[in-house]
Amino acid sequence: MPAASPTLSAIGWHWMPETLPPAWADRLAAHPAARPARIVEQHRSGYRVCETLDAVFPAESLPEWQRAGSYRKGDISPEARPAVGDWVLVEGEAPHALRIVALLPRFSAIKRGAAGEHYRQQVIAANIDTVFVVCGLDADFNLRRIERYLLLVAGSGVQPVVVLTKADKDGVDVDAALADLRALEVPVRAVNAKHPAAAEVLAPWLLPGHSIVLVGSSGAGKSTLTNTLLGTEKMKTGAVRASDARGRHTTTHRALIALPSGACLIDTPGMRELKPTGEEAVAESFADIEALAAQCRFRDCRHVKEPGCAVRAAVERGELAAERVANFLKLSEEVAGAARQLAARLAQKTGARTMGKPPHKRPDGTHGRR
Repeated sequence: MPAASPTLSAIGWHWMPETLPPAWADRLAAHPAARPARIVEQHRSGYRVCETLDAVFPAESLPEWQRAGSYRKGDISPEARPAVGDWVLVEGEAPHALRIVALLPRFSAIKRGAAGEHYRQQVIAANIDTVFVVCGLDADFNLRRIERYLLLVAGSGVQPVVVLTKADKDGVDVDAALADLRALEVPVRAVNAKHPAAAEVLAPWLLPGHSIVLVGSSGAGKSTLTNTLLGTEKMKTGAVRASDARGRHTTTHRALIALPSGACLIDTPGMRELKPTGEEAVAESFADIEALAAQCRFRDCRHVKEPGCAVRAAVERGELAAERVANFLKLSEEVAGAARQLAARLAQKTGARTMGKPPHKRPDGTHGRR
């Protein structure tokens, strides 16, 4: 079994033989001639992996990974195929004879519902310790979108940190933004993404062997922040439109990059559509509203017009933002709908009839007092 060697630690491996997860140890034992590598880039044509800090090579993937994933019986689900950040076992020698022989189980994954009418999950990044939700303090700032990002992260075992960029812009009210985000109960940091001091502000999460993924809309400053943390202009950046602060997709694919601090960073393309997968636990992202809902007079309170609604009472007292409640209700419905689609897909895959309630949905399907 591999120890936490300096070369592996530089790309995020932080296990010793005695701390290796049992499922990983079993997979390594099943492939004694193989060694760990990490997926650095994922393309339609295949994968690129690394075993050391600065050596990235294409690797032949397993035949079943070369077909598009589906939920048909006998096929591999889209989210079960490797993604950037995954650890794999490889055999052969680079650059022309490297091949992947197994995928190591994930300890975390950030996922979303893929764009389009049909249900499909998309893995944004795997085996992540921290996610930086990047949002500009210009017209890009959108509290409701930040709540949506945090919903996708909740329950994944990953630490979310909201990073507000463009704090140096004229007319920006950093204190007001921080006050708006206080209810989220997650770490929030405001930075000038172009200034080296940003690395110091984010240093508590840029630890050796830790893996971080950047998510946010186009033009939020993810690539600029990546360049600053790297100390070099590696990632292409672009200006945003003055009319709406929207940016173009300067990052076109996910890629894992080693930072001078010893951490690994995954920059991602901007995401304009953030659909839930149906596996999210809404209560974790809206604990304040869930606590109030438990005090409502009726168990099936929908927090709209029902008498004795503790949630609406808190809004009327100015203790809770009406917009946050509206987003809570909207996201709850989206998660419930996605959960029904997920149940149907899983039933399709196993050939069984859809039974039971969707995951994370209360038995009575309500938000009120239990």
